[in-house]
Amino acid sequence: MPLFRASGDQRVKAQPKWRKTRRSRVMDEDDSVPTLTRLCLLSLADNMKNVWVKDYADNYIDHYSFLHIMGPFNLLSGELVEELTRLLCSRRKLSRAALHLLIVPQLRGLSLETCPGLVTSALCAMIAARCQGLRNLSLSGAQQLPSRALSDTLRCLPALRSLSLAGTSCDAGVIKTIVLCCPLLRHLDVSGCHLLSPAALLPLGGFSSLSKCSPSGSSSSTSASPLRLCSLLALDIGFGEEEGDLLALVAYLLLALPYLERLAVENLLQACWLIQHRDFTKVDAFASRERLPRLEEVWRESRRSQQTSKTASAEAQDVSESEDDEEGCSQNDAKEIGSDERLTLRLRDVKHLTCESLDIFGCLCPNITSISVRVEEEENDGGRSLPSLLATGLQSWSGQLRSLSVQHQGPLQDLLPALQVSGSSLVSLTLEGVKTNPQSPLLELIRACPKLKDLLIRAEPPTPALHGEPDERELPSLPNLCSLTLNFSYGHHQMRPPMSWMSLMRVIYCLLTGSPLLQRLSLVSLPCRLNHILQNVLRSGFRHHSLGASAHCVLKPLERVTHLDLQRTDVEMITVKGIMQRSKRLKCVDVSHCWQISHMQWTECKRSSRAQVVWV
Repeated sequence: MPLFRASGDQRVKAQPKWRKTRRSRVMDEDDSVPTLTRLCLLSLADNMKNVWVKDYADNYIDHYSFLHIMGPFNLLSGELVEELTRLLCSRRKLSRAALHLLIVPQLRGLSLETCPGLVTSALCAMIAARCQGLRNLSLSGAQQLPSRALSDTLRCLPALRSLSLAGTSCDAGVIKTIVLCCPLLRHLDVSGCHLLSPAALLPLGGFSSLSKCSPSGSSSSTSASPLRLCSLLALDIGFGEEEGDLLALVAYLLLALPYLERLAVENLLQACWLIQHRDFTKVDAFASRERLPRLEEVWRESRRSQQTSKTASAEAQDVSESEDDEEGCSQNDAKEIGSDERLTLRLRDVKHLTCESLDIFGCLCPNITSISVRVEEEENDGGRSLPSLLATGLQSWSGQLRSLSVQHQGPLQDLLPALQVSGSSLVSLTLEGVKTNPQSPLLELIRACPKLKDLLIRAEPPTPALHGEPDERELPSLPNLCSLTLNFSYGHHQMRPPMSWMSLMRVIYCLLTGSPLLQRLSLVSLPCRLNHILQNVLRSGFRHHSLGASAHCVLKPLERVTHLDLQRTDVEMITVKGIMQRSKRLKCVDVSHCWQISHMQWTECKRSSRAQVVWV
């Protein structure tokens, strides 16, 4: 392998053909056959240690420090090098020597969160020297990396858009470096950084921090404009001087970062309540100690900026109208905006809400598209049921909500009104801890959410003594569904779940035959005869064929499944083999604790199958 390429080197002339092959590659219709580029990358990954890395590791890595290494990977596009790096990481074949060769100037994305042990100060210096055009960087979990090395690296990466430092030694000095040297940053993850106090994040909003100079070397008096962050993840960071410091920080950042669409941090609910009710006195002590402007002043400035933006948008919208109409509309808009005392936030992704807080977020965050809610009690103080409050609260985002997660220890049917309100636009639905019975309206749930791509239900099993009758109405379908998880809790002392829910069989059959795009399927501890269902599914065809496929293409259920989890069910090995023959993409099958499968059957299947088969 040539470490330094001479101008007359004839061995490199064939490389442009690689790029031509990549541009002109033709993918198989169902992507079951790897492309030529994919096969070449797999070959590179398999031979990385013994061919490409061997000469460099044996003769150079511990003796020299190269600013740049001219080798075969410099001739690949940045996208191919990124894909090769991901492939090596997923196969646990990435080494220090391989990283030295793969850190090339054309890289635009680098994620080392799956191998944090390889991240050292020397490697970061190499990244800073070679990859100054890097846009996405993840060093999550690199606990041994000192904060000074982080700061020195980030000073050389002005093009960063996304940065993940979760679980690292990131401190106040690193945050100041980010604000000063990474003006294009839009996503930042500092979760689990215990050296960060809440006040250390203030520079992200353009506030000067009075903390003493940190070991990473940034001055304490630096002030800069706030970043235009769209996403900030700061869960489980260090403690502040007082108990309410985190609440005050969240309130200040919500007002100072107007482009935030996702904020993951403790006390978000309390901070939004504080802003909505303008109860700013709770953070006066924090503002005084950190010498910040009073939160009410920040609120007024934020509202003034928002009103100015609305006025400019209204005027731009009226440019095409006549002068008389334009003047009248402008006056009406000015009166309306002037009388509006509300402030709205751009948050789109909000977690860990309660039913009572939905009204606050409905007024303060009208653009929410993803939400998770906890339904913890049967009734609130006003006597209204919490499921009723949930349905009323979700009405604020009806038609725009795309992801909904609900934790509820009550009956599944309590959530049906909420799903009928918000389900028409949902693409992802998660229901945790719900209680089921043979009358649980699973088919009504499917009808209420016709656009689902991901459906996850973790439920309590129904009463063994009851039997539900099948629903004879027309079966609905979820033609866009890609991931289905239906897991029932059980006691480990139980040999097998009770087979009592007969109507559930029809629901599962409905989902499997009406979801041609299904890739991930998890059916765990089902209280019904799953083997019988799967046999019927294998014998049937899809009920819907609106996939844009050619007329001669025959659609078959389970044909696209890649991951299959059937733990603690009555599935038999002959059925599992039938699914393996149906889906050529199948990578992993888990049939642990399936009492109809013997050790001999598992051993024989494991020996003859290309997929990984798990059984205990």
